[in-house]
Amino acid sequence: MKGLLLIPTLCFIALIANSQTSPEVLSTPPMGWISWNLFEGNINEKLVKEIADALVSTGMKEAGYEYLILDDLWHGGRDENGNVYPDREKFPSGMKALADYVHSKGLKFGIYTDIAEYTCAGMPGSFGYEEQDARTYAEWGVDYIKCDYCHAPQDLWTAIDRYTKFIKAIREVKPDMVFAICEWGQRAPWLWGKEVGGNLWRTTWDMRDTWEHHKYDSGHNGIMEGLDRQVGLERFAGPGHWNDPDMLVIGLHGKGKSASNDGAAGCTVTEYEAQMGLWCLLAAPLLVTCDIRNMDEDTKRILTNTELLQVNQDKLGKQAGRIWKEGVSEIWAKELSDGSFAVGFLNRDDEKSREISLDIKMLGFEKPVLARNLWKHKDLGVFSGTIKLEVASHECKVLRISEDDN
Repeated sequence: MKGLLLIPTLCFIALIANSQTSPEVLSTPPMGWISWNLFEGNINEKLVKEIADALVSTGMKEAGYEYLILDDLWHGGRDENGNVYPDREKFPSGMKALADYVHSKGLKFGIYTDIAEYTCAGMPGSFGYEEQDARTYAEWGVDYIKCDYCHAPQDLWTAIDRYTKFIKAIREVKPDMVFAICEWGQRAPWLWGKEVGGNLWRTTWDMRDTWEHHKYDSGHNGIMEGLDRQVGLERFAGPGHWNDPDMLVIGLHGKGKSASNDGAAGCTVTEYEAQMGLWCLLAAPLLVTCDIRNMDEDTKRILTNTELLQVNQDKLGKQAGRIWKEGVSEIWAKELSDGSFAVGFLNRDDEKSREISLDIKMLGFEKPVLARNLWKHKDLGVFSGTIKLEVASHECKVLRISEDDN
């Protein structure tokens, strides 16, 4: 796919001239819950209401998780007029009533479709019904659309054309509806997603519930494989347009059917912490996939770490870049709106702890700095020159570093 990076400049100018992006939509990365990894098609009205209730009762909504998104297999079919409708056994009250319930909890409602005739699971897609589906979703009260690319032609220009048409239809009926492009990063959507009106775009294949697969394809994408594919993409992210390295697997513990492909049997607490820290640094969408109705304490602690969430939701909208790498040791840094930096110290060694050192000049600091550990919620003190940390195997320590005013 390297050739896709060489899209002609004149074509880009044409795309930019027709940009449909609204700066008011998704000024910070979306946070919420999505059904696929754990439940797949085992979704219904009762479950959705219970998840909505749990988002409130667990404090997730207060922490910022506001989207409740139904993934594939909610569909019933199309009626004689071509209108899409939900599975009537799973959703007897209909989607508008369900969206109304979600909204009554102060949350936002999302739904899934595909830009081809069929979704990945063989349900009705939106190709050929773009205007009709846009009206239907708006009437239901949908706030967020995840649009997949299964069964669609593989070339770049078809993807651009199809997403452009559908997003245009959406913007005409509900300009503030979030549109998530999900073509798995195969056609470099970071180069054109913003210009066609997308608010976020997948940069990877589906995330699996494992630290590292040691290979990368449609069935193999662990936390580390996903991370590696974000290197260099930071310049394409910002308010209203986000790179999406896919869902959070935190708290699944190997129980998600879709997320447990080919040996993806779950992660340790340290590894789940690392995904959370890294995804917050990356200004990534934070879409939870575990059963939040019965989270264990570690899962809740990880997902509701307010200091990390502030990094993810920082209004400057910068995505972290990898500023240093030596073997299995890495440093990732994200500039924040107050002039400080959030910095991740990552040890990818499978067995040993490692000392990782940061020269504060790499962040542009000439004077001493204050450092705070965002996992421990603890100030570490004032540092001059270098910050050295002992980082455990598969750990990502996240510090907030700011200039010392004293």
